Order: sequence, then C-alpha cells, then structure tokens
Amino acid sequence: MAETKPTATVKSSTSVQPKKSGNSISWIAPLACIILGYVLWRFVIGADANFTAPDKAGGFWPQHEGPKSALSRMYEGGIIVPILIGCFLIVLTFVIERFLTVSKAAGSGSITEFIRKVQFHLANKDVDKAIAECDKQKGSVGNVMKAGLRKYKEMIVNTELDTDQKVLNIQKEVEEATALELPMLEKNLVFLSTIASVATLLGLLGTVVGMIKSFSSLGESGGAEASQKLSQGISEALYNTALGIGTSAIAIIMYNVFTTRIDGITYGIDESGFTLTQSFAANYK
Repeated sequence: MAETKPTATVKSSTSVQPKKSGNSISWIAPLACIILGYVLWRFVIGADANFTAPDKAGGFWPQHEGPKSALSRMYEGGIIVPILIGCFLIVLTFVIERFLTVSKAAGSGSITEFIRKVQFHLANKDVDKAIAECDKQKGSVGNVMKAGLRKYKEMIVNTELDTDQKVLNIQKEVEEATALELPMLEKNLVFLSTIASVATLLGLLGTVVGMIKSFSSLGESGGAEASQKLSQGISEALYNTALGIGTSAIAIIMYNVFTTRIDGITYGIDESGFTLTQSFAANYK
C-alpha cells in the first residue's frame, strides 16, 4: 500500500483585533436633546418678556398670550413644538458625530491614488513600502489593506500551503478586517433615517392638535373675534408642520450624503481585497 502522508494543518492567526468603542451617545444624546428642546421652548422662546400677557403662574406649560415676535408665536404651537426642537437637535448632533467619524474613516488623500500606490509597491514586491502607505492613509481602507498586507507578508514565507490556500488566507484576513470597519461607518445612521420619517408625522400631529384647538375656540365665540382666533390658531398650528418638514428634510439630505460617502469607502475596501489577492496570485505562483 502507498504510504499516506498526513496533511499539515496550519492555524491561521489574525492580526485583526476588535475595536473597543462604546456607543453611549446613542441613548444619551436623544434624551439630552429632548430635554434641551423643552428648555429652549419653555424658558427661551416662552420667556415672559416675549409676551404682552404672560402667564406669571408658570408651570410646565404656561398659557402665555400676545406674542411679540414670530419666534415667540412658535411657543403657542403647543407641546409638540419642544419635541420637534429636540428632534432637530438630535439630527444636528448625529450629523456632527457622523461627519467626524466618516471623515476619519475616509483617511487622508484620494482612496484611488492610495490603492494605485499600493499596487505599484506590490508589483515591485516591496510589501514594507505598501504597509507604509497604509500608515499614511490613516483610514478604514488603509486599516483593511494593512491587515491584509501583514497576512500577505506572512504568506510569502509560508512553505506549508499552496498558492490557492495562501490567497484564501489573505482574503479571509481582509474579510475579518472589513467586518470590524463597516459597523463603525454605519453606526447611528438609523437615527437620521428614523427622524426623517418621524419628524414629519410629529409635525402633522402638532398641526392637527392645533387645528382641533382652533375650531374648538371658534365654536365658543362668534363674529370677528372668532375669525381672528381661527386664523391665529391655524398660523400657530402650521409652525408644527414647518418644524417637522424642515427637520425631516435635513435628516434625509444628510443621510444620503453619509451613505454616499460610506459607499465610496466600502468600494475602496472591496478594491483593496481584490488588489491583494490578485497581486499575490500573480507574483507568488
């Protein structure tokens, strides 16, 4: 019988380490923004000095009358207004947070130019210079490429695996690095997409509540006074619609901006993995 040699089993170690990052902003920011929205509505927009007949008794929802400006008239839009202000502040908070995160993930310089430089160094079989380019890039594409290049360098000196197995190991390393980078890019975008829908509905809710209040006042009075109260009530109710639509519009626009930038980074990551596997297969057959 022919002697059967046992197949060597190589444990594939990975240089990819999970990133330890909390996401406390996801529950602290919305709560803080809603509270701040009420504070702005109650004590800034609804300050006694902004009305000719303020409700001195105060309380949670003072019934001020005679707003002196369009801003103070917004106060009379009702209790939905501070929630809408809070939604706007939530959008603003996560726009800033996502902008900083995505900008950092994009790294420095052009992703296309970075990949071209790495391809050039790999074609010259200079892996160390390719890794140095990753350190300069400082973004998600650079992080994934660097993890793949470390495995690439390890596979060059490996004598126990054939070329196809080495390529698979490099591909696996890239996939593991990608799996750690992508969640960071997409995190918290759900707040923008949710508020894009909810803000409009809240605005309509505030408008409906205001209209109910207006027509109720119309039924209790008559003549010119009734028409005045009706027109005033409709004007106040529409502030809710304006706030809701405005907040929703900003959330939709910024959500699309961020997803477009993330798609560009994701494409760069995919191209990085393809570059490494194709380069290794061509240079180390």
